[in-house]
Amino acid sequence: MKTVAILSGKGGSGKSTIAMHLAVAAERRGAPVAVLDIDPQASAATWKDTRADEAPSVTSLQPSRLAKALQVAKDAGAVLALIDTAPHSADAAIAAAEAADLVLVPCRAGILDLRAIGATARIVKLAGKPAFVILNAVPPHAPRLIDDAREAVKAHGLEVAPIVIAQRAAFAHALTVGQTAEEYEPGGKASEEISALFKWLRSTLVF
Repeated sequence: MKTVAILSGKGGSGKSTIAMHLAVAAERRGAPVAVLDIDPQASAATWKDTRADEAPSVTSLQPSRLAKALQVAKDAGAVLALIDTAPHSADAAIAAAEAADLVLVPCRAGILDLRAIGATARIVKLAGKPAFVILNAVPPHAPRLIDDAREAVKAHGLEVAPIVIAQRAAFAHALTVGQTAEEYEPGGKASEEISALFKWLRSTLVF
C-alpha cells in the first residue's frame, strides 16, 4: 500500500478537495483507497456522510491512531491511503509526513499562500520524504501567475507537480452533493484536470 500525506499549514488551500477527488479517481480506476481524516474539522468525513456511494472509505481519527489506521487499511486491501491533515498543527503534519511515501502540498497561487508554505517545506525536509506542491484553485488562463508561483515554490526547495488545478465551479458543486468533479461533470475541464493529476500520481508512486 502506498501512502500520501496531504499537507498545508494554511487553511483553505484545498487539502480535503484534493484528497476526495484523488480517492474517487482511484476507486473509479480499480484501486481501493482509504482516506484517513486527521483534521478535527473532519471535512472529508462530512463529505462522505453526504455521499451515496460506499467508496471510498473515509475514517476520521486522532493523529495518535494513524499508524493503527494505516495497518487496518492495508489489511483491508487498500492499495492507496490518503491522509487529510489539519492546518496549523505541526505535530499532526509531522506524523503524517513520516508515515507517507509521498507528500502533496496544495497551494493557491497568491503571494500570501506561497509564503506560507515555508513551514510545510521544513516539515517535509524533517521527514525526509519526497514532496510536490500542487498549484490549486488557480484562475484559468493565467500562465504568468503560474510561472511566478512555480518560481516562488522553488525558493522553498520544493518541486511543483506538472498538473495545475484551476478554480472551477464544478469542484464546489460536486462536493456539495457528495460527489467529485469526475462524477458531477464527466468530460468537463475539472474532471480532466483530476484525471491528469491522478495519472501523474499513479505513475510517480507506481501502484
